[in-house]
Amino acid sequence: MIRKYIYGTPFETEAVVTDIAQTDGAPAYGVINTQDGFAFTYIMEEDDIVYGLGEANRGINKRGYCYISDCTDDPDHTEDKRSLYGAHNFIVITGKKTFGLFFDYPSKLTFDVGYTRMDTLKVSCADADLALYVIDGNSPYDIVKQFRGMIGRSYIPPKFAFGFGQSRWGYKTKEDFEKVAQSYRENHIPLDMIYMDIDYMDSYKDFTVNDGFKDFPAFVQEMKNQHIRLVPIIDAGVKIEDGYDVYEEGVKNRYFCQREDGSDFVAAVWPGDTHFPDVLNPEARKWFGDKYRFLTDQGIEGFWNDMNEPAIFYSKEGLEEAKEMARKFAETGTSNWDGSEKSEETKEDIGVWQLGDKLGSLSNSQDDYKRFYHNVNGQMVRHDKVHNLFGFNMTRAAGEAFERIDPDKRFLMFSRSSYIGMHRYGGIWTGDNKSWWSHILLNLKMMPSLNMCGFLYTGADLGGFGADTTRDLLLRFLALGVFTPLMRNHAALGTREQECYQFENVEDFRHVVGVRYRLLPYLYSEYMKAALTDDMYFKPLSFVYPDDKMARRIEDQLMLGNEIMIAPVYEQNAKGRYVYLPEEMKFVKFLPDGSISEEVLGKGIHYVDIALNEVPLFIRSGRCIPVADAAECVDEINMDTIRLIGYDGAEYVLYDDDGVHKDYDMEKNCRILRY
Repeated sequence: MIRKYIYGTPFETEAVVTDIAQTDGAPAYGVINTQDGFAFTYIMEEDDIVYGLGEANRGINKRGYCYISDCTDDPDHTEDKRSLYGAHNFIVITGKKTFGLFFDYPSKLTFDVGYTRMDTLKVSCADADLALYVIDGNSPYDIVKQFRGMIGRSYIPPKFAFGFGQSRWGYKTKEDFEKVAQSYRENHIPLDMIYMDIDYMDSYKDFTVNDGFKDFPAFVQEMKNQHIRLVPIIDAGVKIEDGYDVYEEGVKNRYFCQREDGSDFVAAVWPGDTHFPDVLNPEARKWFGDKYRFLTDQGIEGFWNDMNEPAIFYSKEGLEEAKEMARKFAETGTSNWDGSEKSEETKEDIGVWQLGDKLGSLSNSQDDYKRFYHNVNGQMVRHDKVHNLFGFNMTRAAGEAFERIDPDKRFLMFSRSSYIGMHRYGGIWTGDNKSWWSHILLNLKMMPSLNMCGFLYTGADLGGFGADTTRDLLLRFLALGVFTPLMRNHAALGTREQECYQFENVEDFRHVVGVRYRLLPYLYSEYMKAALTDDMYFKPLSFVYPDDKMARRIEDQLMLGNEIMIAPVYEQNAKGRYVYLPEEMKFVKFLPDGSISEEVLGKGIHYVDIALNEVPLFIRSGRCIPVADAAECVDEINMDTIRLIGYDGAEYVLYDDDGVHKDYDMEKNCRILRY
């Protein structure tokens, strides 16, 4: 049962696709206060668990911290961060009472989940203009299923997007990409995609290719002949440059975000001074989306959208304010941190830390968000009021354009910044993580929360984007990535090169990545079934074993699909780990010699050995899964030679299609395999 409550005049986010009538009165749970903005308050029982919030920090159970929905360009995902790239305002509270809440509000929203007071959940925002959806159900899983049906089908990528991809900020020329392709193929490490970061562009201009790529369509085809797709990045900022067609068209047609005085807003990103396409304006969104054709016409079949919070290094206004403060500091500033030494004669004295704070706040500035506007159906809406919708609508621009470019074909698309609703147009990766062991665990815990909010095609930068990885960290990260729909190795400029062939004993990487391809029939099948039935690909153990008290507390093991449980190793120097089995399961390891070990383990706690070059999983009692022969690309996976592993007498319903078109008929594409 879903009830919708309206407060004030909500902005239409288009997150919800189901027509739900408004309910009068007050929700059955919590207390609503609209005296000063909006606040929902609910007193939690000691054993209540709070699930949700999609891409958020910390654990699967969100109790004990404060989270803010405010899409932020922040590469340092430390425990104290309250905002990351996504704004996913859906939670489920379960315990004495079980219900779900979706706060459809496109600006900054705070979730205090037992942070200020251990027993108090408080959700608040500055304006009392929002829609609140309250969902009753038999269980958290039931509530999630209802919510997923309410927000629409999750994005479905082409099958090649389930292969392994290599990326690095720093590949610039045709030769750079050829070297990566050649090195993977010579070492027989499977590969389906090479990602093109910002340096492939001409001066960081969207929808351009630099002079290092002669005859770009021929190069795209050359890579395809090797079963490798090139996947370019598209950024939100459009460079201000005379003669650049995207810039000139946007200015002429008023397609860029504007200041209050009607002039085009200027901010600095990678190209220098840029304008932002007004993707909340339907006309501008169509115009920007159609620009992807520049690359699809040259054979490109996939993209990743970046910097679409939108990221702002600084605005002209913000920079001028900082310069003025620096000038005052140079003239009269004090050496203490806050300027407290000032006298009556020098009230403008500025402390060194004040100046530092100002310079440090130039990026992602809330002041900048208040400086520009969107044209929404003829109404000028200040950006900070709808900030969390920008990434959603930039990706929507591409998704809608792909329908016009080739309505029968699937394109790869994933993004960084997102709001619920964007899940219908693309996936997300979890942003600029670090080469930290803790980030393996962080990304593991994000997966079911993202699935709850509709984002199925997701994954991390394997090995870590920032900082220097190590061989063992990369292998363990890849062993998690084997199971995530998006499997990409990505690293930052200036960090250690972390392509799989850069390390000793390359055969270990060949094997671990290769397991992804052996499992792909199962992984693709479970993804498609989850997408087509509004289900989850990853689930917390508690969703499958709701009466198991220990399963409710396990956060470093996940159910994947309907047949397996995963339990990655995420600690350095560990030779294995403890696992909890809620029922008898078969412990399976893909061994480096290509064989598969199977061992039945009873319900309870077990220590299992897992070497760096082994990939473990657990098959539920009475179940089985399909396994393919080794392959070096998705196109070479032989579906006629797959075999089953698991329990004798088990059956598996395999979904398979051509991976290109949109014929998703379940009956036609499913067949029963018997072990």
